[in-house]
Amino acid sequence: MQLSKLVEFHKVMGDPTRIRILVLLAKGPLHGQALAGKLGVTPPTITHHITKLREAGLITQKRDKNTIYFGLNAAVLKQQTKAITDVIFGHETVLDESKREEKQEVLHNFFTKEGKLKTIPSQRKKRLIVLEHIVNGLDIGKKYEEKELNEYIKKFHEDYATLRREFIMNHYMYRENGVYEVNPPEMWAKSESL
Repeated sequence: MQLSKLVEFHKVMGDPTRIRILVLLAKGPLHGQALAGKLGVTPPTITHHITKLREAGLITQKRDKNTIYFGLNAAVLKQQTKAITDVIFGHETVLDESKREEKQEVLHNFFTKEGKLKTIPSQRKKRLIVLEHIVNGLDIGKKYEEKELNEYIKKFHEDYATLRREFIMNHYMYRENGVYEVNPPEMWAKSESL
């Protein structure tokens, strides 16, 4: 699901008449005239709102001779309302998808097809994405001698000293007596917060 779809859903739901239509349809299918009568609005007004609700996938329709009956598409309503709570409370979300796409674009721009880092990004957000990508190849809990870490970093870029320093400054790793260890990911500087 894309963030734009989620926003569009909430725009549709931002109208009291549409919410009232959904409340009525939750009790069972109704045709346009019945909805107009129950809500005290004109049939063209119902047609307008039904069109918006149909575009959002919130209603179903079934023809019986010359009459069209509308019903509530409860599955879509539940899915959309769950999506917004997932975004707000940090579950796997649309927001995560757009961030993943952004990260993929940065990695594509800064790494060759062979996996070599073309240049160390000057923009901090992009630099953090690159650093995280490199650190993800290291094992959490393993202790790395400086020489071993340098050899690992050289697979990506010749300036191992700068990248090693960046790992420490951005809390990807800590150093004690020349031995390096990857910190838990919760401690890492996050590009998402920039």
